[in-house]
Amino acid sequence: MMRLLLVAAIAVTYTLFHFGQGGSIASPGPEAQVSLQGHAGQDIGEAFRQRASGVAVQSGGMVAKVLPDDNDGSRHQRFILKLDNDMTLLVAHNIDLAPRLDGLRPGDTVDFNGVYEWNAKGGVIHWTHHDPRGRHAAGWLRYNGRLYQ
Repeated sequence: MMRLLLVAAIAVTYTLFHFGQGGSIASPGPEAQVSLQGHAGQDIGEAFRQRASGVAVQSGGMVAKVLPDDNDGSRHQRFILKLDNDMTLLVAHNIDLAPRLDGLRPGDTVDFNGVYEWNAKGGVIHWTHHDPRGRHAAGWLRYNGRLYQ
């Protein structure tokens, strides 16, 4: 049942992202300097207030908690980020498609470019990796000066 819900959520996200019905926030490529304060965090706050999903976002924050990996279906490294606007987000980073952030600990800083999905706890960031089929904009994580995608 959980796997079916995950597949359905990914399909909806993919459709909304590619056809613009969920709205999107333009984000520069990974070579751009990421601001941990200001516009990107405000966009995520607005997406949360509007209960928007499928929104392309870029920001960063401090690791509040490292969670166990989700090994149901595609494996995901999971952790909670606290943004400068005091929001918390779950990051679900696909480690079947991108390298794991080894040594990640609370207090570390992680920048991200991915897709925001609303939930009542603040939201989830996913698509923080490349698309092996080349049909989805590549996302990424930046940790300790290294780009993970």
